[in-house]
Amino acid sequence: MHPGLATRFDYDAIWGTVLNRFCVQAALGLPLTVYGKGGQTRGFLDIRDTVACVRLALEHPAAEGEYRVFNQFTEQFSVKALAEKVRQARAAHGLKTSIVHLPNPRVEREEHYYNAKHQKLLDLGLQPHYLGDTLIESVIETVERYSSRVDPVELEQPNVDWRRRASSASTSTRLAQRP
Repeated sequence: MHPGLATRFDYDAIWGTVLNRFCVQAALGLPLTVYGKGGQTRGFLDIRDTVACVRLALEHPAAEGEYRVFNQFTEQFSVKALAEKVRQARAAHGLKTSIVHLPNPRVEREEHYYNAKHQKLLDLGLQPHYLGDTLIESVIETVERYSSRVDPVELEQPNVDWRRRASSASTSTRLAQRP
């Protein structure tokens, strides 16, 4: 409950998630930066569901010799669709948010076939918490409250070019320089 013990919230190009980055950008009134066309699709899982998935797997162990794989996600979004969800959440409150496309610094296809299955945990009783406007707004409100801690350099242009395996600036150096 002590504010000094809050969970890390990464939004940088290396450790952060695209949803975190978009929420920080929206909170600061910056454009949402989509790398490339934004067709890259990823699975998403609410942190509460992460814990529930582990619990369900423990409560329903595999039979002896059985091989099981649980894909831990409940929703799939392209990066572009995720940016649009954040933009729409802000628009619901009368706030304009733009989306800009930057050259993609990552080594990945602009679009790819992504059809991962995640039914097994639902069959065991997982009750998913889906990504909605209220969660997005909650994250944005938290970022607004702590906006003085945001490093705007992390949000301007990607500071890592995954093709060269080198960073234009050291994240650890920037973090060490923060008050």
